[in-house]
Amino acid sequence: MQWKLPLLVGLIVLGTHVCSCKFVDIDKNLKDFASAVEYAVFQFNEDQEDEFAYKFLQVHRSQRKRLTFIYLMDLEMGRTVCKKHDEDIDNCPLQEGTEEKMFSLLKSTCVERRW
Repeated sequence: MQWKLPLLVGLIVLGTHVCSCKFVDIDKNLKDFASAVEYAVFQFNEDQEDEFAYKFLQVHRSQRKRLTFIYLMDLEMGRTVCKKHDEDIDNCPLQEGTEEKMFSLLKSTCVERRW
């Protein structure tokens, strides 16, 4: 019974450390973050009822929750003249004038599916 106390104290200390999950600024050029941005833009386009694709323009904020791969990102995206399932959206020109749309995404969550 005596060996359980140090283990419990160790778990409490570890749990406190693991649960201090603040978001911290990270380099927006990190490979994992760049992959997360690419996936977020893809998923954003898939979820929109709009027939036109939005493309990534710029990162305004790049953060990660400590000790996780949960990212917080503010992205600037523009509506293109291409349809969302066209081949080369990254090189597609942006819409101008009356077709142009401003868009703010307040919250989006991506969860990896495990089969």
